[in-house]
Amino acid sequence: MPIAENVQLGDGVSIAHPELVNLYGCRIGAATKIGPFVEIQKNVTIGPRCKVGSHSFICEGVEIGSDCFIGHHVCFINDRHPRSVTPDGHMQTDEDWKVIPTHVDSRASIGSGAVILCGVTIGAGALVGAGAVVTHDVAPGEVVAGVPARLLYRFDSEGLPPK
Repeated sequence: MPIAENVQLGDGVSIAHPELVNLYGCRIGAATKIGPFVEIQKNVTIGPRCKVGSHSFICEGVEIGSDCFIGHHVCFINDRHPRSVTPDGHMQTDEDWKVIPTHVDSRASIGSGAVILCGVTIGAGALVGAGAVVTHDVAPGEVVAGVPARLLYRFDSEGLPPK
């Protein structure tokens, strides 16, 4: 699995095992750490000082802000109705579907094994629990978990859980 020539890496990006990742057409911010067995596709932007855990899949159309944590085996999805063929039975091509963007705002954290459906925004400082399936926007400072992900609580103004 290669790191393509068209990948833009900021200063101090750390890739644990470069021979075990697949990065192409993406932009990775300074001081970000990428674990092994990660795929980051074209037109993805990851901000500075992020951590991306092993076995994560970040597909085209995902934008991740600064200081974010992406746990192990997190999977993003960019197609609401995936199909391998068109209605007339021909294999789909890039022209047969449209990327639906997803945004992860600064300082958000996504727990291991979470699945993030397309078209959602995960707000600044939000926390997605491990194994959650995010089907709708998560507001800044919210903590969500479950399948589908549901609000558990909100962090206070200082970023702390309620007492």
